[in-house]
Formats: sequence, structure tokens, C-alpha cells
Amino acid sequence: MKYDSGQLLFACDLSGTFVFAIEGAMAGVIANLDIFGVLVLSFATALAGGLIRDVLIGASPPQSIRDWRYSATAFLGGAVVIFLYQFIQRIPLTVVLAFDAAGLSLFAIAGTTKALTFEINPFIAALMGTITGVGGGTIRDLLLARIPGVLRADIYATAALAGSAVMIVCRRLGLSPAVSGVLGALVCFTLRMVSVWRHWNLPKVSGL
Repeated sequence: MKYDSGQLLFACDLSGTFVFAIEGAMAGVIANLDIFGVLVLSFATALAGGLIRDVLIGASPPQSIRDWRYSATAFLGGAVVIFLYQFIQRIPLTVVLAFDAAGLSLFAIAGTTKALTFEINPFIAALMGTITGVGGGTIRDLLLARIPGVLRADIYATAALAGSAVMIVCRRLGLSPAVSGVLGALVCFTLRMVSVWRHWNLPKVSGL
């Protein structure tokens, strides 16, 4: 159990870090930032969610600071965009959205898994998974002086929360951490992609 959880957490964390680092760097290039600005957005998008999670659950110092591989992965994602931007910008939007949904799913599962490892209440653990998934993108948008996409985009944070909840339920039903993580990630990924395809949004408050 401990081996499965540890391997799942590490694999999801690093994979999500790389995907979100590329997203952050792309946003920096589109915003016409210099190389340093692009790398800052790359690091922030990739690592901020995990940093916030670790601080909230008392994992000090945060894993992304203790383990150099996280920073290296974030730097690699930023470097890939800097040197291969002309190629990456030609990738179809559907593929970009799929990678974004994959990164969200990986971070949501990683965040929930780590919170459960620290014996956090399951409900709060699901919230930690959601924060891990959306925290980096929120910080990225704030640095770019725009309303965070998570507050106005198609189903996004809700997808992360749903995936986290499914993973917790599966673990409570006795499934292994690896199987539970895969099922939770699939729910998050599917819900996110379908919401983009069908233009689903949460209801908005009107008439105020």
C-alpha cells in the first residue's frame, strides 16, 4: 500500500508538473514576456498548487522545495517552450485541451493522495486535490493581471473535485491506491473534456 501510494504520488506530481510548466511558459510567450518572465510563469504554474497544498497540510518544507526534481521538471517544461515554441504553437487546440485536462487530473489525484497520506479528513483531502490542480493556473493568471480562468471557465475546478471524490470513494471501497487513482483521474479528465465539448458551465448569479 505504501509503495503504491508513494509511486502514484510521485508519478502524478512530476507528470502534472511538466504539463503545467509547458502551459505556464506558453502563457508567458503569448503575453510577450521575456525569457525570465516565461520561466517564472512556468515555475509558478507548475509548482504553486503543490506548494499551497503542502503548506496547508503541514508538509514542511514543501516537497517541490525539498526535491530538486520538481524544479528541474518545471525548468525543463519552460525550456521546451522557449526552444520549440514555433512547433508547439502549431499543436491543435484539442490536443492542448487534452494535455491541460491530463495535467489537472494528475495534480488532483496527487494532491488528494498526499493529503490522505497525512491523514487529512477525506472531504478536506478532496479540496486539497482541487487546490493542487487549480492553484498553479490561478497564480499564473494573477501574475498576468487577469481574472483566473478557474472562476469563469467551463467545468474545471469541479472536475478536479469530482475526480478527487471518486478516488476517495474507491479507496474506501477497498480498491488499491493505484486503481483508485486511475479511476479518479479518468473521471476528472472525462468531465473536463466533455464540459469543453458541450460548453458546460456552472450556473451564474444574475439579477444582483
